[in-house]
Formats: sequence, C-alpha cells, structure tokens
Amino acid sequence: MSYKAGIIGTGGIAGMGILGMHDEEKIGREKIRASHAGGYDQADDIELVAVTDIDEEKLRQFGEAWGIPEDRQYVGHETMLNEESLDIVSVCTPSYLHHDHVVDAAESAADPDVIWCEKPIASQVSNAEEMVEICDRTGTELVVNHSFRFTDKLQRLETLVREDDIIGDVRAVSTQFRMELLRNSTHLIDTLVYLLDARAELIAGFITGENEVVDALDADETVDDAGGGGFVVMDDDTFVTIDCTIPREISSMNFSFIGTEGKLYLNNDDGEWRYWALEDGEHVERPLPGIEGAWTWENDYRSAFANAADHVQALLDGTAENHSTGREAIRSLEILIGLYVSHHTHGMTDIPLDRPLRDVRITSW
Repeated sequence: MSYKAGIIGTGGIAGMGILGMHDEEKIGREKIRASHAGGYDQADDIELVAVTDIDEEKLRQFGEAWGIPEDRQYVGHETMLNEESLDIVSVCTPSYLHHDHVVDAAESAADPDVIWCEKPIASQVSNAEEMVEICDRTGTELVVNHSFRFTDKLQRLETLVREDDIIGDVRAVSTQFRMELLRNSTHLIDTLVYLLDARAELIAGFITGENEVVDALDADETVDDAGGGGFVVMDDDTFVTIDCTIPREISSMNFSFIGTEGKLYLNNDDGEWRYWALEDGEHVERPLPGIEGAWTWENDYRSAFANAADHVQALLDGTAENHSTGREAIRSLEILIGLYVSHHTHGMTDIPLDRPLRDVRITSW
C-alpha cells in the first residue's frame, strides 16, 4: 500500500539542508537525506505529494529540489490541509509553531493518521499536553522526531540498559553538549530520559544568555533560547548533571552513566562508546553486546530519518507501536523548561510543573 505525505515548513530539517551540518553549496539545491523529505524519499511506500510554507521563495525552491508540482505547493498550511487527503503530515516549523500546526493537522480535512513533528515537541508544556490530547481524540499518532531514538545503536543500548540491566540501577549521570538548550540539547535530554525511562522530579538550572545562532546562521535575535545547564533529580533518584554551555566548535557530546553493576561512557562526537562491568569490586572493561563501534553523526544521525520514515510506515501498516510518543517528549520538555524557570526564579523547580508554570514559553528557532 502506498501512503501520501505532506510537509508544513520548508526549512533545513524539512529537506533544504542546514548550515553547519551540510555543505553551503548544497543547501536548497540538492536533496538532503538527513531530513523529513529525505526520509520519505528512502521509504518503500511513502510518496511526498505536497508542501506548504508562508515564504513563497523558499516554497518554490523546496518544490523544485524535491519535485513537488507547483499546484501542490501551498502558501499557508490551512490551504494544503483543506485541499489534500494525506496519510502523514510532517511539521517542520520552529518549535513555537508546532502546537498550532499539529492541532490544525489533526483536526483538518486532510485527516492524517500520523503526524511526524520535529523536536522539541513545543515551546511550553501546556501546548505539548494539548497536542497529545487532541491527537488522542482524533485518533492521530503523534511521532516526535527525537532522531537519536531512530538509530539502531541507541535502540540496542536502550535494551541493554533498561531490560538487560548491564549497569544495574543507574545512580548518577553526567552529560555535556553544545548550546542552545531547545535547539540542540533536546537531543541530549531526550537520550537521557530514553535510556533511564524516568521523569524529572527536581531541577536547578542556570542559563548563560548566550547563543551562537544569531551570528552563525543570521537568526532572529528575539527568541529566548540560550546555553545553560544545571542538575536534575529523577523520580528514580538518579542524580543528573547537565552542561550545555559549550560552543559548537569545541563541543563534545558525552554521557557518563554510573550504575550499581557497571558504568558507561558515551561520546557521540569523538566516536567512543565504552562499558565497564563491576566485578568483585573492580570495574572491568567489556565490549557492549551487539554494538560494534560508537554512535556517529555521519552514519547514525543521517540514517535516523530513513529509519523514522520506515517507522511511520510501520505505524500506518499496523505492525509497530509508536517509538517516540508525545507523552515521552513532554518528559524532555519539562526538563528544558524547568532549567529556565529555576534560573529566573532563583530557586529549584518541582516537576511536574504547577499549572501557571506549564504556560511558560521558551521560544527557539
């Protein structure tokens, strides 16, 4: 069976390419595989048939690059959702627009069975909760594109940590990645909650107020997103430190997990994953069962979009359960918002957030 997909937003992650990740001369001119359109292009039974944006120039450029007929290039998402019958809608707009675009798609005449939404799920927790509720009500599967979840190595590692207990009960985790928190560090935070299968309970945060996007990508200066970090106590008592203050050029995405039966060191930039089993009071280095080599941006990240599109197809076929739900995405968003709330209130923040704090909005790109 063939499925029809449409995309809201024609930015880099939709299929145009991203400065700092792709060669500048390729952006907007070649098909970028590490994207929603790239994922659909590699799927067996999904056809990208329509696209929409409010910027007509970007819309035409995207349509030309991906072979979308002009009459299916729509100015404004409402028009596409009214005119098209779609099995899948991708939401590839800035995070503060995700709520409106997901809700509009779920309630539209297009009647998609799956919405594949970019990360983070939203810019405020109350919006994310409403997105989940409306998708539940309309029978729409909401898949959040925390792309690391769609890599084979991380899925295998999740089984080793959560099911096989190779390091026992996790007691402490230290993490580090580059600024900014919502734009980049969503990857780190979601990897954390994915491997722990836990929810934050208490947060203390610090926000630097610095970002790289304005200068490096000529981005809007008025958004809130910035570097930051702090500590998080999870509801299983795991103590987590987060440092996302580092500029991209010197950053090194790494995790250190300490458990009752062993420890893990994961570095996704240097390409090093290491595991030690605790044996007779000594940490003894062992291979990670079923994992050869480390996770890398070049191979694993770029394959994540094809894997995610295959997962979307499996959801439509009825042969899989959602691997990256909206409810799980809220766990990551709570931590990110909690870091900002803690910084600006000069105190520690409890999770789940009290009702007024669920409306705190952190804008990003």
